[in-house]
Formats: sequence, structure tokens, C-alpha cells
Amino acid sequence: MADARGVPDARVLGDAPDPARGLLLGMVAVAIFALGVPMTRLATGSVDAPQLAGAFVAFGRAVVAGVLSVTYLVATRLPHPTRADRLPLAIVTGGSVIVFPLAMSVALRYVESTRVSAMLGFAPLATAVVAARVNRQPQPAGFWAMAVLGSLLVVAYPFAKSGSAFEGPGAADAILLGAVIVASFATVFGARLARTMPAELVASWSVALALPATIPLAILTWPDGPVTAAAWAGVLYVGIGTMWAGAFLWYRALAIGGTVRVSQLILVQPILGMLFAVPVLGEAVDPVTAVFGVAIIATVFAGRRFASRG
Repeated sequence: MADARGVPDARVLGDAPDPARGLLLGMVAVAIFALGVPMTRLATGSVDAPQLAGAFVAFGRAVVAGVLSVTYLVATRLPHPTRADRLPLAIVTGGSVIVFPLAMSVALRYVESTRVSAMLGFAPLATAVVAARVNRQPQPAGFWAMAVLGSLLVVAYPFAKSGSAFEGPGAADAILLGAVIVASFATVFGARLARTMPAELVASWSVALALPATIPLAILTWPDGPVTAAAWAGVLYVGIGTMWAGAFLWYRALAIGGTVRVSQLILVQPILGMLFAVPVLGEAVDPVTAVFGVAIIATVFAGRRFASRG
């Protein structure tokens, strides 16, 4: 089926359900996202050797992905989203391109990265809850038990590794929790769109629509001093890999594998990020990371046995 220009209709290009392939694509996407963690550290630098501001990295990567997306959309000449797609796309853009990166930048000014990692450990569980409600597909108790256990392991991991204790909640925690909820809605609605249009269109339009906001924000936060080539490489990776190519795979994985089930793969991201930090940042993997990694992966695959498609 094609439009008047002979271009295939995006309505018929969504992939058919395929749980196994969805999980495989989801793992590849999560690996891309996980590598983005040490690459972001390259971009921002350390306290002793700062590079790019966190806000610039957040909005700069969105600009990189947005420019690539506009180029892709013009080159492919695929149909524009319909009127019914506008609200879901606005949710995806607002949640995953604007609100979540901005909240991360604000929170990291006031709390340590381990605390941020702990709060973000609730993202898969929040996404599963939103998906089950929005898609009206309840899950069995066994799935929820594994989802909660996996989230608790992710939350406990950075504190077990550092030996620190979790202090009472503060304003930054509230900001992060709100961002996680908003991002969960963005993930769910992005997955729903990917069932009726190519995942490439979902990912491309979401960042392309954000360009009027991300371009001026990136300009306002542009670095005023020298920056290393490694820092710029980090920005390019999170723009091209995490926010563009990774998003292609992620939305397709959610669409064909089930949002509730595939979203739990994000639990593995912190562990993969630590593993990737070994070659990228020269860090070492300790026994705590290995134990928690195996336990978290076990909850993901155990939950997969209980989950229904959704």
C-alpha cells in the first residue's frame, strides 16, 4: 500500500508480534543505552577535570539526533504522522527528549550519581505499571514479584557497592521520581505508535519535533572553554547511538515483544554500564557488581516466564 507519491504507507509498516525477536532487539538497545553511561562521563568529565556541562550534553545530544532525524525524514519521504499520532508523539517528545534529560541534569547538581542510579532503578517497574494500565493488559502476580525484586536489587546495588546508606528523600529525589513517571508514559506511548508506524519514524519525529526547544537550549549551554576530543566523542555517541539508533531498536522491540515484558530489560542497564566502563574509563569490575548482575538478569528472565504480552 502506498500514498499518492508511491511511498509505502507507514500504517502497514509496523512489525508483527515476535516476542523472541523483541527481546533480542531490546537487549541490543539496552547495550547501546548502557554504553551511553560511560560515554556521558567522557563528555562531562570528572570533578577534577570537568568538560561539558550536563545540561549541554542533554540538549546537545538531542540536537545531534534531531538533525539526523530531519535528514532521515527528508531522504525517505515517508508519510507524516496523522492527527491521531500528534498527542502520543508529544508525550514521547516531552518525556524522553525534554523532561527526563533536564531532570537528570538538575538532580545531578545536588545528589551523587549512586543515588540517581538508585532512583532510576524504578523505571522498569514504573513502565510496566503504566503499560499494564494504558494497554489494559494485567499481569500475573509472579511477574510483578520479579519486577519488584529486580527494581529493589537495582536500587540496592550502588549502595552495596559504595557501602553508603540511603538518606531521607529530598527535592532532587522528587524531581527524579517525577521524571521516571513521565519517561514511563513516553516509553509506553512510543511503543504503541511503533505498532502502527515504523519505529524509525517514532524515534525520528520525537527528536525532530523537539528541535525548536533543544537548539536554543544547547546554544545557551554551549561550552565557553576548551573541550577534549573525547568529550565531543561522548556527545556524538549519546546523540547518534543512545538517542537515535538505540531508540529505533528500542521502540521496535517494545512494539513486537510487548512493552511490559521488554521494558524489564532496562534493569540490566546499570550492570552493563559498569562493564562498559572497564574499557572506556579504565574502571574495574568487583565481586559486588558480578553478584548483583547475575541476580538482576535472573529476575528479568524469571519475569519473562510469567509475563503476558503487553
